[in-house]
Amino acid sequence: MLALTEHFGRASSAWDSALARVANITLGEIWSSVNYHPFPRSVNVLAITLVVLYMGKIWGRRLYTYRRAREIRAYHWPVPEEASRKWTGRVIETPSISSHLEDESLLPPSFSKDGAQRSHITCYDPSTAYHLTTLPLLSAEDVAQQIQRADNAQPTWAATTFAERQSFLRSIKAWILRDMDAIVDVACRDTGKIRVDAVLGEILTVLSKIDWLLSYGETTLSPNKRPTNLMLAHKISHVHYQPLGTVLALVSWNYSFHNMLSPILAGLFAGNAVVVKCSEQVAWSSLWYMGGVKACLRACGISPEVVQLVVCLPDVAETITRNPLVQHITFIGSEPVGKKVALAAAEIMVPTCIELGGKDPAFLLPSANLKQFASTWLRANTQAGQNCIGIELFLVPRSLVPSFLEIMLPRISALRPGLDLSSLISHAPIARLQTILAQAESSGARILTGGKPYSHPDFPHASYFEPTLITDVTMDMDVAKEELFAPVMTVVPYDDVDEAVGWMKKSRFGLGGGVYGDDREECRRVAQQLECGMVSINDFGVFYLNQAMPFGGVKASGHGRFGGEEGLRSLCAVKAITEDRFFSWIRTPIPKPVDYPLVNADKAYGFLDGLVGMFYGSGWRRVGGIGKLIRNA
Repeated sequence: MLALTEHFGRASSAWDSALARVANITLGEIWSSVNYHPFPRSVNVLAITLVVLYMGKIWGRRLYTYRRAREIRAYHWPVPEEASRKWTGRVIETPSISSHLEDESLLPPSFSKDGAQRSHITCYDPSTAYHLTTLPLLSAEDVAQQIQRADNAQPTWAATTFAERQSFLRSIKAWILRDMDAIVDVACRDTGKIRVDAVLGEILTVLSKIDWLLSYGETTLSPNKRPTNLMLAHKISHVHYQPLGTVLALVSWNYSFHNMLSPILAGLFAGNAVVVKCSEQVAWSSLWYMGGVKACLRACGISPEVVQLVVCLPDVAETITRNPLVQHITFIGSEPVGKKVALAAAEIMVPTCIELGGKDPAFLLPSANLKQFASTWLRANTQAGQNCIGIELFLVPRSLVPSFLEIMLPRISALRPGLDLSSLISHAPIARLQTILAQAESSGARILTGGKPYSHPDFPHASYFEPTLITDVTMDMDVAKEELFAPVMTVVPYDDVDEAVGWMKKSRFGLGGGVYGDDREECRRVAQQLECGMVSINDFGVFYLNQAMPFGGVKASGHGRFGGEEGLRSLCAVKAITEDRFFSWIRTPIPKPVDYPLVNADKAYGFLDGLVGMFYGSGWRRVGGIGKLIRNA
């Protein structure tokens, strides 16, 4: 027993000594013991140094790019006093963009100097009839000079890195988040929309656009590797997305901030210069928004000339769409004008993205939970006065119509114009609205509430229309076929789902829509059958809050897409580049049988026949192809 104890004691002592030795071993000793290398020690040090320097350069560049892309340049853009909700202006009794022709006192002081040469436009708040300003309009020569300035600035901008463009986007985003209240108030002042609608349609959509571009824009526009085939196995192919040059966006009035920022942000990120022709209805807000964008460009050290805002009337706008410097046209507006834009673009051979009107339906299936979706439908319809994807048409199973009306009628009747409901952009659409509603009534439809202009107790000269609910509508009535762009909930009863789908397929329009029900498969089936560009199942308009999704329609609602990869890449020239995989080592030879001048035409054809069989045939066809190649080589 004593011997055994001594044995374990000696073993323990040896183990402790070994542990102490390991604990005290130096890094140099470890290196000497494991770093056996046949080359001299100085060569090892040199190799390691070179690797460290090389990798340091790569990681240093990546660190710089990372920090540059996240750099935010702060800037200040003063808010106009008219944006304040406490501001009151001069009331125009019969407000329109040409009110200054009836009352010359609305003209600016400079009119006495240049009035003979320039036309003007009256800017006013449609929800109060307050006069904002009267602006001089640009001539065709002025516009041509603006386009030239943008085109001159484009090459320098196109040379910027994605990191610099991302820094610009982050700086714009910081401005929006900091001055959101001002941006919302400016939009409300010029369009008559309520603040809730402005946040939903102006702010959230632009921020979603920026975040998508920051996260996926560079990947979308980076060279894209494409697969090859067996015959070209020694080649590699990439698709490159290069700036087009100067692009044009003609945008509508309904979302003056978003409709301007969206094409600017996408166009600039793609490396283009951007010219925006705003609607004359929102010239005042558009000028302020463009000023904010230019201030951001200056803060980022970029020429503000790369973006331009055009304020003009349609006669001058037509000259813009035919300017040979323009390389792409985005149009958002009415169908008649959209056709003219497409015709002009065809003359100068440039691509277009054209988004026109819609008659977006809410397709209620028999399984739809009416109480659950009532608020969604109310939101979707009240935005119809200022939203191109607002829901105007409600297809309701006949058995659910009484319950639907019982739920929706008191809620629509309780809406307060100016608080819950935006104004129309002007008085111009009101006469047409009344005519269409009167025709529907005479054909058997019933107006349960609304249907008339609304006289606001505080702003009697403003352009409001009563929230309206009309039922017993049939698809042959104009109220079911024409876009109203007004808060009119049009209820069309139906008896059979497939029959109602057939009605929608006959519609001229095909922008967006919604399908509602508790049966997932039935909802998907109907959504697939609707002939339109976008569908929300059991929701409203969420396809636009996700800027990864392409936006656009079919049929009379237009063509092309903005948003998502499809929209961003459409602003680029697509170039396919193919090169040798093993550069200068393996290249494509011209086989002798098909080298010019042909020595033997039959052998040339036989060789190519064999080539087809070998690469694209199967079974004996491939074997035979190889044989033909050998015989004719």
